[in-house]
Amino acid sequence: MKFTSSFLFVLTSILFVSSLSVNAHDTRAYEMRTYYAQEGKLDDLIARFRDHTCALFERHGIENVGYWVPQDNTENKLVYIIAFPSRLDRESMWKDFQEDPDWKAAARASSKNGRLITKIESVWLETTDYSMPVKKIQASPDRLFELRTYVANDGRLNHLDARFRDHTIGLFEKHGIENIVYFHPMADQTGATNTLIYLVAHESVEGRKAAFGKFGKDEDWKSAKAFSEERAGGSLTIKGGVKGELLVPTDFSSIK
Repeated sequence: MKFTSSFLFVLTSILFVSSLSVNAHDTRAYEMRTYYAQEGKLDDLIARFRDHTCALFERHGIENVGYWVPQDNTENKLVYIIAFPSRLDRESMWKDFQEDPDWKAAARASSKNGRLITKIESVWLETTDYSMPVKKIQASPDRLFELRTYVANDGRLNHLDARFRDHTIGLFEKHGIENIVYFHPMADQTGATNTLIYLVAHESVEGRKAAFGKFGKDEDWKSAKAFSEERAGGSLTIKGGVKGELLVPTDFSSIK
């Protein structure tokens, strides 16, 4: 019996998605935090995390998921993701961390020449039902990561999720774009009803360009996009609603 390449790809996609469904859904509470460092203080901030904060987080049960800086870091940012068993656990864990004498000493020492941070942004995230387990792989050489945010048109987030679940994540893998994790903001967060936030990895800038070029030309992608928009009654995302930021892992990140 002969099979067409399209049939084989559809079968592969079904098996890929099915393999995700056998994993128990990740119920942890993820927090993505973005720190904006004072001018000239980013290295000091990163050193504090490397030498003190990460270990103290682990001491108090806070899981270090990953730490990155934007490739084009014009805003002196550090972006990191941590995880807790639940939001309720976060309250006690964070309190214990902040009251730890070792943290207080590290904070005082690192700030003796002035505050390190100008602003902190935080968003609470939960994994989608089709997200893959987060694998803390330290590839060599380090991978290039991309944090992407999609804002859906009203009532179309479920269609966007379906397209990713049934087509996009499989097509990403087909073209060498590595799926890391897929999130929605939690119910009480801004964007909870219309936002998809996800992280993928590439071998390099050149590899990213080539992979997305092939992805965009893939007939299966074109068909999936057209089908999903026809079913939803129009574009799934708002105008300008797809944004991405290239991220480079820090030397101490659990994921590289």
